[in-house]
Order: sequence, then C-alpha cells, then structure tokens
Amino acid sequence: MKITPHLSFDGTCEEAFKFYEKALGGKIAFLMRYGESPLAKDAPKEWPADWGNKVIHARLTAGGQEFAGADAPPDYYYTPQGYSVTLEVDNPEEAEKIFKALSEGARSVHMPLQETFWARRFGMFVDRYGTPWMVNCGKPLN
Repeated sequence: MKITPHLSFDGTCEEAFKFYEKALGGKIAFLMRYGESPLAKDAPKEWPADWGNKVIHARLTAGGQEFAGADAPPDYYYTPQGYSVTLEVDNPEEAEKIFKALSEGARSVHMPLQETFWARRFGMFVDRYGTPWMVNCGKPLN
C-alpha cells in the first residue's frame, strides 16, 4: 500500500502544481482538465463558464514521492484544516531551501524554520494556495 496525499483547490490547482514543481524540483506527471474528461458533456449548467479549463486530476512526483490534486467543483471546496503535508528531509540545507521556496508568498507562517528538541530544522506554514505544510529535518537517533 502507498499513501498519496490529494490536495483540493478552489480553482488554482494548475498554478499551485506549477509552483510546487519548481519549489520541490519535481515533475507534473499528469494533468487533465474537466473539459478534457468524459465528465465534460455532463457538466452542471451552474458551473462557471471557464470550468472546462480547471483541473479534474493532477499528479506530481518529487523526491521519489507523489501527491495528487484537483480543483474542487463549485460549492464543494472547503478550506483545508486538520492536517499538514509534511516533508521529511535529510539535511538542514535542504530544509532551508524547501521551506524558503514553498513559503514564498505564504498566507501565514505558524513556526519559522528553526532547531527544536526533535529536529535540526522544523517549520510550519500555510502556502499561498491554502495548503498547510510542515518541513522537518529530524535529529539523528542515538
């Protein structure tokens, strides 16, 4: 079994995935818009006119890991809460690089990247797209 986080967006999925691709040194492996999907012919009339250009499914790979995402249809998007996407990194320099890149334009920084009793570096923020992140570079176990 593999656990793959799936992120929901309010219409900014493609922009967010391009940002994540650059910030994480990853690759968008798949991106399909609603208008390209078999669902396009059954789109509700109340959807915005440009909804065909929004993302029905995207997948990004970075560091041998994968996450997915989509634009939630109107009236189905909820602000993320109760979780964070955690990135475990091997060294403080990598933690600093990733934290700086992903937190650029962040909505909020809950904890700046710093040393803690469990980590050489740890920080928490909500990025410009509303996704909560934690970056952790743990201390070696004795």
